[in-house]
Amino acid sequence: MKLFLFLAAALVTTSAASALDLGGIKTVYLLPMSNGLDQYLAIKLTTGVILQVVTDPQKADAILTDHVGGSLESKLDELYGEKPKQDSEDIFAVQKPISQPLARARGAIFLVDRKSRNIVWSDYERPKNTTPAAINQLAEKIASKLAKDTKGK
Repeated sequence: MKLFLFLAAALVTTSAASALDLGGIKTVYLLPMSNGLDQYLAIKLTTGVILQVVTDPQKADAILTDHVGGSLESKLDELYGEKPKQDSEDIFAVQKPISQPLARARGAIFLVDRKSRNIVWSDYERPKNTTPAAINQLAEKIASKLAKDTKGK
């Protein structure tokens, strides 16, 4: 239930994000995703010139991932060091969960700002199945939505 509330809050807050929030994001590092979705997304993002995909996480403005929570926080700590202190005025700050979710929320995708570690964009698209053609189609849908939102349309 807590995961659902967290995801709902993330979707509400990210839907209010303006194109200006996404405008500062030019480079993205993709964490490994279910069914190789990260590979298909890398192709779609670079082919459509939506974002520059980098292989060095130090060069990224944002991280694209299919999960959030303690495991993501740990991975970000591993890649970038300790999490920055949050402002006491940040009403959307989420505390690190005590327990880890047992499985990823299949179909959810999150664009996380590297510096603030806030989710700045998200989407939910489930593949019809796990065939390469279905995962490729899923990557196309996600890339198209991200392109539309980064252009502010």
